[in-house]
Amino acid sequence: MKGIVVIPARGGSKGIPRKNVRLLGGKPLIAYSIENALNSAHNLKVVVSTDDEEIARISKAYGAEVVMRPKQLATDEVTLDPVIFYTVNQVERNEKASYDYVLTMQPTSPLLSVVTLDAAISYYLEHDFDTVLSGINQPHLSWTEKDGKIVPNYKERLNRQYLPKDLFETGAFFISKRSFVVQNSRFGSNVSVFEIPKKEAIDIDTPQDWWVAEKELNKKNILIRVEGYAEIGLGHIYRGLMLAYNLIDHNIKFVLSAKSDIGLKKIQSSHFAYEVMEEDKELVQLIADFDCDILINDILDTTEEYILMCKRTGVRVVNFEDLGEGAIVADAVINDLYEEKYESKNHFWGSDYYLIRDEFLLAEPTKFNPEVKEVLVIFGGTDPSNLTERVLTVVHELNEPTIHFTFVLGLGYPEKEKVEKYAADYNLNVDIIQDVKMMTEYMGNADVALSSQGRTMLELASMGVPTILLAQNTREQHHEFGYLKNGFINLGLGKEVENETIKQTILWLVRSPQIRKQMKQQMLSKDLKSGINRVKNIIFNQIVEA
Repeated sequence: MKGIVVIPARGGSKGIPRKNVRLLGGKPLIAYSIENALNSAHNLKVVVSTDDEEIARISKAYGAEVVMRPKQLATDEVTLDPVIFYTVNQVERNEKASYDYVLTMQPTSPLLSVVTLDAAISYYLEHDFDTVLSGINQPHLSWTEKDGKIVPNYKERLNRQYLPKDLFETGAFFISKRSFVVQNSRFGSNVSVFEIPKKEAIDIDTPQDWWVAEKELNKKNILIRVEGYAEIGLGHIYRGLMLAYNLIDHNIKFVLSAKSDIGLKKIQSSHFAYEVMEEDKELVQLIADFDCDILINDILDTTEEYILMCKRTGVRVVNFEDLGEGAIVADAVINDLYEEKYESKNHFWGSDYYLIRDEFLLAEPTKFNPEVKEVLVIFGGTDPSNLTERVLTVVHELNEPTIHFTFVLGLGYPEKEKVEKYAADYNLNVDIIQDVKMMTEYMGNADVALSSQGRTMLELASMGVPTILLAQNTREQHHEFGYLKNGFINLGLGKEVENETIKQTILWLVRSPQIRKQMKQQMLSKDLKSGINRVKNIIFNQIVEA
Protein backbone atom coordinates (compact mmCIF):
# COMPACT_ATOMS: atom_id res chain seq x y z
CA MET A 1 0.00 0.00 0.00
CA LYS A 2 1.18 3.48 -0.88
CA GLY A 3 1.42 6.05 1.87
CA ILE A 4 2.01 9.78 1.79
CA VAL A 5 3.19 11.90 4.70
CA VAL A 6 2.09 15.51 4.95
CA ILE A 7 3.96 17.73 7.39
CA PRO A 8 2.05 21.01 7.86
CA ALA A 9 4.36 23.90 8.82
CA ARG A 10 3.18 27.49 8.80
CA GLY A 11 5.64 30.34 9.14
CA GLY A 12 3.53 32.42 11.53
CA SER A 13 4.09 30.70 14.86
CA LYS A 14 3.32 33.04 17.78
CA GLY A 15 4.11 30.95 20.90
CA ILE A 16 7.70 30.40 19.75
CA PRO A 17 8.50 32.71 16.82
CA ARG A 18 9.94 30.88 13.79
CA LYS A 19 9.88 27.64 15.77
CA ASN A 20 9.76 25.29 12.76
CA VAL A 21 13.17 26.46 11.56
CA ARG A 22 14.83 27.22 14.89
CA LEU A 23 17.68 24.91 15.85
CA LEU A 24 16.83 22.25 18.41
CA GLY A 25 19.71 19.97 19.33
CA GLY A 26 21.70 21.32 16.41
CA LYS A 27 19.15 21.08 13.57
CA PRO A 28 15.88 22.77 12.56
CA LEU A 29 12.81 21.54 14.41
CA ILE A 30 11.06 20.46 11.22
CA ALA A 31 14.03 18.26 10.27
CA TYR A 32 13.11 15.66 12.91
CA SER A 33 9.72 14.86 11.35
CA ILE A 34 11.14 14.86 7.84
CA GLU A 35 13.98 12.47 8.76
CA ASN A 36 11.64 10.12 10.63
CA ALA A 37 9.31 9.91 7.64
CA LEU A 38 12.14 9.43 5.13
CA ASN A 39 13.74 6.73 7.29
CA SER A 40 10.53 4.74 7.63
CA ALA A 41 10.61 1.16 6.41
CA HIS A 42 7.24 1.78 4.70
CA ASN A 43 8.69 3.78 1.76
CA LEU A 44 6.64 6.92 2.31
CA LYS A 45 6.22 9.95 0.09
CA VAL A 46 7.21 12.94 2.26
CA VAL A 47 5.71 16.38 1.59
CA VAL A 48 5.86 19.60 3.59
CA SER A 49 2.92 21.99 3.29
CA THR A 50 3.96 25.57 4.03
CA ASP A 51 3.38 29.22 3.22
CA ASP A 52 6.95 30.18 4.12
CA GLU A 53 9.95 30.31 1.77
CA GLU A 54 12.52 29.63 4.52
CA ILE A 55 10.62 26.57 5.74
CA ALA A 56 10.36 25.40 2.13
CA ARG A 57 14.10 25.82 1.55
CA ILE A 58 15.06 23.95 4.71
CA SER A 59 12.54 21.18 4.07
CA LYS A 60 13.97 20.59 0.60
CA ALA A 61 17.49 20.55 2.03
CA TYR A 62 16.45 17.69 4.33
CA GLY A 63 14.91 15.69 1.48
CA ALA A 64 11.21 16.55 1.57
CA GLU A 65 9.09 17.74 -1.32
CA VAL A 66 7.22 21.00 -0.75
CA VAL A 67 3.72 22.14 -1.65
CA MET A 68 3.18 25.86 -1.13
CA ARG A 69 -0.26 26.46 0.30
CA PRO A 70 -2.46 29.42 -0.74
CA LYS A 71 -2.94 32.36 1.65
CA GLN A 72 -6.48 31.36 2.54
CA LEU A 73 -5.12 28.11 4.02
CA ALA A 74 -2.40 29.85 6.06
CA THR A 75 -4.47 31.83 8.56
CA ASP A 76 -4.83 31.16 12.28
CA GLU A 77 -8.46 30.12 11.88
CA VAL A 78 -7.87 27.33 9.35
CA THR A 79 -7.78 23.78 10.73
CA LEU A 80 -5.50 21.05 9.39
CA ASP A 81 -8.20 19.15 7.50
CA PRO A 82 -8.43 21.45 4.45
CA VAL A 83 -4.64 21.88 4.44
CA ILE A 84 -4.03 18.13 4.26
CA PHE A 85 -6.79 17.67 1.70
CA TYR A 86 -5.35 20.41 -0.53
CA THR A 87 -1.79 19.07 -0.28
CA VAL A 88 -2.68 15.47 -1.11
CA ASN A 89 -4.83 16.58 -4.04
CA GLN A 90 -1.97 18.69 -5.41
CA VAL A 91 0.52 15.81 -5.21
CA GLU A 92 -1.88 13.30 -6.76
CA ARG A 93 -2.77 15.72 -9.55
CA ASN A 94 0.87 16.43 -10.32
CA GLU A 95 1.88 12.77 -10.23
CA LYS A 96 -1.31 11.49 -11.86
CA ALA A 97 -1.36 8.86 -9.14
CA SER A 98 -3.26 8.08 -5.95
CA TYR A 99 -2.33 7.01 -2.43
CA ASP A 100 -3.92 4.45 -0.15
CA TYR A 101 -3.38 6.22 3.16
CA VAL A 102 -2.38 9.66 4.38
CA LEU A 103 -0.18 10.24 7.39
CA THR A 104 -0.16 13.69 8.99
CA MET A 105 2.98 14.36 11.04
CA GLN A 106 3.38 17.52 13.06
CA PRO A 107 6.82 19.17 12.96
CA THR A 108 6.40 19.91 16.66
CA SER A 109 6.99 16.30 17.76
CA PRO A 110 10.78 15.95 17.48
CA LEU A 111 11.08 13.13 20.02
CA LEU A 112 9.01 10.62 18.06
CA SER A 113 11.26 7.76 16.97
CA VAL A 114 11.15 6.04 13.59
CA VAL A 115 10.72 2.75 15.47
CA THR A 116 7.48 4.00 17.02
CA LEU A 117 6.32 5.50 13.73
CA ASP A 118 6.86 2.23 11.83
CA ALA A 119 5.13 0.25 14.58
CA ALA A 120 2.10 2.55 14.31
CA ILE A 121 1.91 2.24 10.52
CA SER A 122 2.16 -1.56 10.78
CA TYR A 123 -0.57 -1.52 13.42
CA TYR A 124 -2.80 0.54 11.12
CA LEU A 125 -2.20 -1.70 8.11
CA GLU A 126 -2.59 -5.01 9.94
CA HIS A 127 -5.94 -4.07 11.52
CA ASP A 128 -7.56 -2.29 8.58
CA PHE A 129 -8.52 0.75 10.62
CA ASP A 130 -9.99 3.83 8.96
CA THR A 131 -8.01 6.13 11.23
CA VAL A 132 -5.21 5.70 13.77
CA LEU A 133 -3.94 8.58 15.85
CA SER A 134 -1.11 8.85 18.37
CA GLY A 135 -1.89 9.05 22.06
CA ILE A 136 -0.65 8.43 25.56
CA ASN A 137 -2.41 6.82 28.48
CA GLN A 138 -2.70 9.28 31.38
CA PRO A 139 -5.20 7.96 33.91
CA HIS A 140 -6.00 10.56 36.57
CA LEU A 141 -8.77 11.40 38.98
CA SER A 142 -10.25 14.17 36.85
CA TRP A 143 -13.31 16.42 37.10
CA THR A 144 -15.54 18.28 34.66
CA GLU A 145 -18.41 20.75 34.66
CA LYS A 146 -21.95 19.55 34.04
CA ASP A 147 -25.12 21.62 34.38
CA GLY A 148 -23.17 24.32 36.21
CA LYS A 149 -21.66 21.92 38.74
CA ILE A 150 -18.19 20.38 39.08
CA VAL A 151 -18.59 16.60 38.93
CA PRO A 152 -16.08 13.69 38.85
CA ASN A 153 -15.16 11.86 35.66
CA TYR A 154 -14.80 8.61 37.62
CA LYS A 155 -17.12 6.24 39.42
CA GLU A 156 -14.72 5.12 42.15
CA ARG A 157 -11.57 6.68 43.63
CA LEU A 158 -8.72 4.28 42.89
CA ASN A 159 -4.94 4.45 42.81
CA ARG A 160 -3.67 5.57 39.43
CA GLN A 161 -2.50 2.13 38.31
CA TYR A 162 -6.04 0.76 38.77
CA LEU A 163 -7.89 3.51 36.91
CA PRO A 164 -9.29 2.76 33.44
CA LYS A 165 -7.41 4.00 30.40
CA ASP A 166 -7.61 7.72 29.71
CA LEU A 167 -6.08 8.28 26.26
CA PHE A 168 -4.84 11.74 25.32
CA GLU A 169 -4.32 12.58 21.66
CA THR A 170 -0.85 13.84 20.76
CA GLY A 171 0.28 15.57 17.61
CA ALA A 172 2.88 13.02 16.61
CA PHE A 173 0.92 11.37 13.76
CA PHE A 174 -2.57 10.91 12.34
CA ILE A 175 -3.09 8.08 9.85
CA SER A 176 -6.20 7.83 7.67
CA LYS A 177 -7.39 5.95 4.64
CA ARG A 178 -7.18 8.23 1.64
CA SER A 179 -10.93 8.02 1.09
CA PHE A 180 -11.58 9.71 4.46
CA VAL A 181 -9.31 12.67 3.80
CA VAL A 182 -11.81 15.27 2.63
CA GLN A 183 -12.21 19.05 2.86
CA ASN A 184 -13.34 19.14 6.50
CA SER A 185 -12.34 15.78 8.00
CA ARG A 186 -9.77 12.98 8.13
CA PHE A 187 -11.76 10.63 10.36
CA GLY A 188 -13.32 7.34 9.39
CA SER A 189 -15.72 5.42 11.61
CA ASN A 190 -13.29 2.68 12.65
CA VAL A 191 -10.81 4.64 14.81
CA SER A 192 -8.00 3.49 17.09
CA VAL A 193 -5.38 5.18 19.27
CA PHE A 194 -1.81 3.91 19.05
CA GLU A 195 -0.08 4.46 22.38
CA ILE A 196 3.38 5.94 22.10
CA PRO A 197 6.06 6.23 24.81
CA LYS A 198 5.44 9.25 27.01
CA LYS A 199 8.92 10.63 26.36
CA GLU A 200 8.13 10.72 22.61
CA ALA A 201 4.80 12.48 23.05
CA ILE A 202 5.87 16.08 23.60
CA ASP A 203 4.20 18.58 21.27
CA ILE A 204 6.23 21.80 21.27
CA ASP A 205 3.93 24.76 21.75
CA THR A 206 5.59 26.81 24.51
CA PRO A 207 9.15 27.73 25.55
CA GLN A 208 8.76 25.20 28.39
CA ASP A 209 7.99 22.47 25.85
CA TRP A 210 11.10 23.47 23.92
CA TRP A 211 13.24 23.23 27.07
CA VAL A 212 11.93 19.74 27.85
CA ALA A 213 12.53 18.55 24.30
CA GLU A 214 16.07 19.90 24.35
CA LYS A 215 16.76 18.09 27.63
CA GLU A 216 15.45 14.83 26.16
CA LEU A 217 17.51 15.20 23.00
CA ASN A 218 20.65 15.87 25.03
CA LYS A 219 20.23 12.74 27.15
CA LYS A 220 23.19 10.40 27.17
CA ASN A 221 23.20 6.65 27.66
CA ILE A 222 25.65 6.08 30.51
CA LEU A 223 26.93 2.73 31.76
CA ILE A 224 28.45 2.76 35.24
CA ARG A 225 30.64 -0.26 35.88
CA VAL A 226 31.24 -0.82 39.59
CA GLU A 227 32.35 -3.56 41.94
CA GLY A 228 31.38 -4.33 45.52
CA TYR A 229 32.48 -7.43 47.41
CA ALA A 230 34.07 -8.25 50.76
CA GLU A 231 37.69 -7.53 49.80
CA ILE A 232 37.07 -3.99 48.48
CA GLY A 233 33.91 -2.98 50.33
CA LEU A 234 31.04 -0.87 49.04
CA GLY A 235 32.74 2.48 48.47
CA HIS A 236 32.67 2.11 44.68
CA ILE A 237 28.99 1.14 44.78
CA TYR A 238 28.08 4.20 46.85
CA ARG A 239 30.01 6.51 44.53
CA GLY A 240 28.35 4.94 41.50
CA LEU A 241 24.93 5.47 43.02
CA MET A 242 25.77 9.05 43.92
CA LEU A 243 26.78 9.66 40.31
CA ALA A 244 23.57 8.05 39.08
CA TYR A 245 21.42 10.25 41.31
CA ASN A 246 23.20 13.34 40.01
CA LEU A 247 22.89 12.21 36.39
CA ILE A 248 19.20 11.38 36.72
CA ASP A 249 18.34 13.41 33.59
CA HIS A 250 20.26 10.86 31.53
CA ASN A 251 19.72 7.13 30.91
CA ILE A 252 21.72 5.18 33.49
CA LYS A 253 22.50 1.48 33.76
CA PHE A 254 24.90 -0.30 36.12
CA VAL A 255 27.19 -3.17 35.20
CA LEU A 256 28.70 -5.48 37.83
CA SER A 257 30.74 -8.65 37.68
CA ALA A 258 29.26 -11.84 39.11
CA LYS A 259 31.54 -11.67 42.18
CA SER A 260 29.99 -8.39 43.36
CA ASP A 261 27.50 -10.10 45.65
CA ILE A 262 26.97 -7.39 48.27
CA GLY A 263 27.25 -4.66 45.65
CA LEU A 264 24.50 -6.26 43.59
CA LYS A 265 22.11 -6.19 46.56
CA LYS A 266 22.69 -2.48 46.99
CA ILE A 267 22.15 -1.74 43.30
CA GLN A 268 18.99 -3.86 43.26
CA SER A 269 17.55 -1.90 46.17
CA SER A 270 18.21 1.37 44.31
CA HIS A 271 15.87 0.33 41.43
CA PHE A 272 18.34 1.43 38.74
CA ALA A 273 18.67 -0.84 35.72
CA TYR A 274 21.65 -3.19 35.89
CA GLU A 275 23.44 -6.06 34.15
CA VAL A 276 25.66 -8.79 35.61
CA MET A 277 28.50 -10.19 33.52
CA GLU A 278 30.91 -13.07 33.94
CA GLU A 279 33.80 -11.76 31.82
CA ASP A 280 35.10 -8.34 30.77
CA LYS A 281 34.62 -9.12 27.08
CA GLU A 282 30.85 -9.22 27.62
CA LEU A 283 30.99 -5.47 28.17
CA VAL A 284 31.42 -4.84 24.45
CA GLN A 285 28.00 -6.31 23.68
CA LEU A 286 26.41 -4.51 26.65
CA ILE A 287 27.76 -1.21 25.31
CA ALA A 288 26.26 -1.95 21.89
CA ASP A 289 22.89 -3.09 23.25
CA PHE A 290 22.57 0.04 25.42
CA ASP A 291 23.75 2.32 22.59
CA CYS A 292 26.15 3.65 25.20
CA ASP A 293 27.67 7.13 24.92
CA ILE A 294 29.74 7.19 28.11
CA LEU A 295 31.29 4.36 30.13
CA ILE A 296 32.26 5.08 33.73
CA ASN A 297 34.62 2.56 35.36
CA ASP A 298 34.89 2.49 39.16
CA ILE A 299 36.72 -0.82 39.54
CA LEU A 300 40.17 0.19 40.84
CA ASP A 301 43.23 -0.19 38.59
CA THR A 302 42.49 -1.05 34.96
CA THR A 303 44.67 -2.61 32.27
CA GLU A 304 45.50 -0.95 28.99
CA GLU A 305 43.98 -3.91 27.14
CA TYR A 306 40.64 -3.47 28.95
CA ILE A 307 40.39 0.29 28.31
CA LEU A 308 41.35 -0.04 24.63
CA MET A 309 38.70 -2.75 24.26
CA CYS A 310 36.13 -0.30 25.65
CA LYS A 311 37.30 2.63 23.53
CA ARG A 312 37.10 0.65 20.31
CA THR A 313 33.33 0.69 20.74
CA GLY A 314 33.38 4.48 20.33
CA VAL A 315 32.32 5.39 23.87
CA ARG A 316 33.89 8.05 26.08
CA VAL A 317 35.70 6.28 28.94
CA VAL A 318 35.90 7.93 32.38
CA ASN A 319 37.64 6.09 35.24
CA PHE A 320 37.62 6.63 38.99
CA GLU A 321 40.40 5.74 41.42
CA ASP A 322 42.60 4.25 38.75
CA LEU A 323 46.39 4.02 39.04
CA GLY A 324 46.70 1.18 36.53
CA GLU A 325 48.12 1.13 33.00
CA GLY A 326 44.63 1.66 31.57
CA ALA A 327 44.47 5.11 33.13
CA ILE A 328 46.94 6.42 30.56
CA VAL A 329 44.62 5.68 27.62
CA ALA A 330 41.27 6.53 29.26
CA ASP A 331 39.59 9.76 28.18
CA ALA A 332 39.53 11.01 31.78
CA VAL A 333 40.62 9.69 35.17
CA ILE A 334 39.37 11.15 38.46
CA ASN A 335 41.52 10.27 41.45
CA ASP A 336 39.94 12.26 44.25
CA LEU A 337 41.76 10.48 47.08
CA TYR A 338 45.25 11.04 45.68
CA GLU A 339 47.45 14.07 45.36
CA GLU A 340 48.96 14.54 41.88
CA LYS A 341 51.34 11.66 41.11
CA TYR A 342 52.22 12.71 37.58
CA GLU A 343 51.14 15.43 35.20
CA SER A 344 48.60 14.35 32.60
CA LYS A 345 45.87 16.27 30.78
CA ASN A 346 43.39 13.44 31.27
CA HIS A 347 43.96 13.10 35.05
CA PHE A 348 42.19 15.04 37.79
CA TRP A 349 43.68 14.70 41.25
CA GLY A 350 42.66 15.50 44.79
CA SER A 351 39.69 16.33 46.98
CA ASP A 352 38.40 19.03 44.58
CA TYR A 353 36.79 16.12 42.71
CA TYR A 354 35.32 14.31 45.68
CA LEU A 355 31.67 13.34 45.33
CA ILE A 356 29.91 13.97 48.59
CA ARG A 357 26.47 12.54 49.21
CA ASP A 358 23.46 14.85 49.17
CA GLU A 359 22.83 14.51 52.89
CA PHE A 360 26.26 16.02 53.57
CA LEU A 361 25.58 18.94 51.23
CA LEU A 362 22.67 19.91 53.43
CA ALA A 363 24.13 19.06 56.84
CA GLU A 364 25.66 21.58 59.24
CA PRO A 365 29.11 20.77 60.70
CA THR A 366 29.27 19.45 64.24
CA LYS A 367 29.48 21.88 67.14
CA PHE A 368 32.72 21.89 69.05
CA ASN A 369 32.55 20.49 72.59
CA PRO A 370 35.54 20.97 74.93
CA GLU A 371 34.50 17.74 76.67
CA VAL A 372 34.24 14.55 74.62
CA LYS A 373 30.99 12.70 75.26
CA GLU A 374 30.39 10.84 71.99
CA VAL A 375 32.83 8.84 69.83
CA LEU A 376 31.83 7.41 66.46
CA VAL A 377 33.54 4.24 65.19
CA ILE A 378 33.02 3.41 61.52
CA PHE A 379 35.14 1.13 59.34
CA GLY A 380 33.19 0.76 56.11
CA GLY A 381 30.87 -1.71 54.45
CA THR A 382 32.79 -4.94 55.12
CA ASP A 383 35.69 -3.93 57.41
CA PRO A 384 37.99 -6.66 55.99
CA SER A 385 40.63 -6.12 58.69
CA ASN A 386 37.96 -6.34 61.41
CA LEU A 387 39.11 -3.08 62.96
CA THR A 388 35.67 -2.81 64.56
CA GLU A 389 36.42 -5.68 66.93
CA ARG A 390 39.91 -4.31 67.64
CA VAL A 391 38.56 -0.92 68.68
CA LEU A 392 35.81 -2.52 70.75
CA THR A 393 38.41 -4.32 72.85
CA VAL A 394 40.24 -1.00 73.24
CA VAL A 395 37.03 0.62 74.48
CA HIS A 396 36.88 -2.10 77.14
CA GLU A 397 40.47 -1.35 78.16
CA LEU A 398 39.85 2.41 78.24
CA ASN A 399 37.36 2.13 81.05
CA GLU A 400 35.91 5.59 80.40
CA PRO A 401 32.23 5.14 81.38
CA THR A 402 31.37 8.83 80.74
CA ILE A 403 32.20 8.50 77.03
CA HIS A 404 29.62 6.83 74.81
CA PHE A 405 30.78 4.95 71.70
CA THR A 406 28.59 4.36 68.65
CA PHE A 407 29.79 1.60 66.31
CA VAL A 408 28.30 1.80 62.82
CA LEU A 409 28.62 -1.48 60.92
CA GLY A 410 28.41 -1.76 57.16
CA LEU A 411 26.05 -4.08 55.32
CA GLY A 412 28.81 -6.58 54.62
CA TYR A 413 30.34 -6.76 58.09
CA PRO A 414 30.26 -10.46 59.10
CA GLU A 415 30.94 -10.30 62.87
CA LYS A 416 27.89 -8.39 64.09
CA GLU A 417 26.66 -10.99 66.54
CA LYS A 418 30.15 -11.50 67.98
CA VAL A 419 30.78 -7.81 68.72
CA GLU A 420 27.26 -7.38 70.10
CA LYS A 421 27.87 -10.27 72.51
CA TYR A 422 31.24 -8.83 73.57
CA ALA A 423 29.68 -5.43 74.31
CA ALA A 424 26.88 -7.06 76.29
CA ASP A 425 29.16 -9.40 78.25
CA TYR A 426 31.28 -6.50 79.48
CA ASN A 427 28.39 -4.04 79.82
CA LEU A 428 30.16 -1.47 77.67
CA ASN A 429 28.70 2.00 77.11
CA VAL A 430 28.27 1.44 73.39
CA ASP A 431 25.59 1.19 70.72
CA ILE A 432 26.11 -1.09 67.73
CA ILE A 433 24.13 -0.17 64.63
CA GLN A 434 24.10 -1.64 61.13
CA ASP A 435 23.00 -0.19 57.76
CA VAL A 436 22.52 3.44 58.77
CA LYS A 437 20.24 5.45 56.47
CA MET A 438 21.24 8.97 57.55
CA MET A 439 24.93 9.01 58.45
CA THR A 440 24.91 12.75 59.14
CA GLU A 441 22.80 12.18 62.26
CA TYR A 442 25.55 10.06 63.81
CA MET A 443 28.47 12.13 62.55
CA GLY A 444 26.68 15.27 63.67
CA ASN A 445 26.60 14.02 67.26
CA ALA A 446 30.23 12.88 67.35
CA ASP A 447 32.99 14.77 69.16
CA VAL A 448 35.66 12.33 67.88
CA ALA A 449 35.67 9.52 65.31
CA LEU A 450 37.73 6.46 64.40
CA SER A 451 37.59 5.46 60.75
CA SER A 452 39.41 3.69 57.96
CA GLN A 453 41.20 5.76 55.32
CA GLY A 454 38.60 5.52 52.56
CA ARG A 455 35.75 7.79 51.50
CA THR A 456 34.21 7.97 54.95
CA MET A 457 37.10 10.15 56.08
CA LEU A 458 36.03 12.87 53.62
CA GLU A 459 32.48 12.74 54.95
CA LEU A 460 33.85 13.13 58.46
CA ALA A 461 35.96 16.06 57.27
CA SER A 462 32.92 17.75 55.74
CA MET A 463 31.23 17.49 59.15
CA GLY A 464 34.35 18.70 60.99
CA VAL A 465 34.74 15.61 63.21
CA PRO A 466 38.34 15.19 64.54
CA THR A 467 39.25 11.68 63.38
CA ILE A 468 41.81 8.95 64.09
CA LEU A 469 42.50 6.88 60.97
CA LEU A 470 43.43 3.19 60.69
CA ALA A 471 43.99 2.07 57.11
CA GLN A 472 42.38 -1.19 55.99
CA ASN A 473 45.14 -1.95 53.46
CA THR A 474 48.27 -0.52 51.88
CA ARG A 475 46.27 1.09 49.05
CA GLU A 476 44.30 3.17 51.55
CA GLN A 477 47.57 4.45 52.98
CA HIS A 478 48.17 6.20 49.66
CA HIS A 479 44.96 8.23 50.06
CA GLU A 480 46.84 11.44 50.74
CA PHE A 481 43.86 13.38 52.08
CA GLY A 482 43.94 11.42 55.34
CA TYR A 483 46.85 13.14 57.05
CA LEU A 484 47.51 15.85 59.61
CA LYS A 485 47.41 18.79 57.16
CA ASN A 486 43.72 18.02 56.59
CA GLY A 487 42.86 17.44 60.24
CA PHE A 488 43.47 13.71 60.74
CA ILE A 489 45.63 11.66 63.11
CA ASN A 490 46.82 8.79 60.94
CA LEU A 491 48.05 5.68 62.77
CA GLY A 492 48.90 3.79 59.57
CA LEU A 493 47.99 0.25 58.58
CA GLY A 494 45.42 -0.91 61.11
CA LYS A 495 46.54 -4.51 61.43
CA GLU A 496 50.05 -3.35 62.37
CA VAL A 497 48.95 -0.88 65.07
CA GLU A 498 49.00 -2.16 68.64
CA ASN A 499 45.94 -1.85 70.83
CA GLU A 500 47.89 0.23 73.33
CA THR A 501 48.72 2.78 70.61
CA ILE A 502 45.05 3.08 69.68
CA LYS A 503 44.13 3.43 73.35
CA GLN A 504 46.69 6.12 74.13
CA THR A 505 45.85 8.08 70.98
CA ILE A 506 42.16 8.14 71.90
CA LEU A 507 42.96 9.27 75.44
CA TRP A 508 45.36 11.96 74.23
CA LEU A 509 42.86 13.34 71.71
CA VAL A 510 40.01 13.26 74.22
CA ARG A 511 42.11 15.25 76.69
CA SER A 512 43.39 17.78 74.11
CA PRO A 513 40.53 20.16 73.26
CA GLN A 514 42.85 22.68 71.60
CA ILE A 515 44.17 19.99 69.23
CA ARG A 516 40.65 18.83 68.39
CA LYS A 517 39.57 22.40 67.69
CA GLN A 518 42.51 22.89 65.35
CA MET A 519 41.79 19.59 63.55
CA LYS A 520 38.19 20.69 63.09
CA GLN A 521 39.24 24.02 61.60
CA GLN A 522 41.61 22.32 59.17
CA MET A 523 38.87 19.98 58.00
CA LEU A 524 36.32 22.73 57.45
CA SER A 525 38.78 24.85 55.48
CA LYS A 526 38.46 22.34 52.59
CA ASP A 527 35.78 22.80 49.94
CA LEU A 528 34.30 19.30 49.74
CA LYS A 529 30.86 20.28 48.48
CA SER A 530 31.55 21.50 44.94
CA GLY A 531 33.08 18.33 43.52
CA ILE A 532 29.95 17.03 41.81
CA ASN A 533 29.78 19.91 39.34
CA ARG A 534 33.46 19.55 38.49
CA VAL A 535 33.07 15.82 37.97
CA LYS A 536 29.99 16.22 35.76
CA ASN A 537 31.91 18.63 33.56
CA ILE A 538 34.67 16.03 33.21
CA ILE A 539 32.23 13.23 32.40
CA PHE A 540 30.66 15.26 29.60
CA ASN A 541 34.00 16.68 28.44
CA GLN A 542 33.00 20.25 29.26
CA ILE A 543 36.22 21.34 30.95
CA VAL A 544 36.85 25.06 30.78
CA GLU A 545 40.52 25.89 30.56
CA ALA A 546 41.73 28.39 33.16
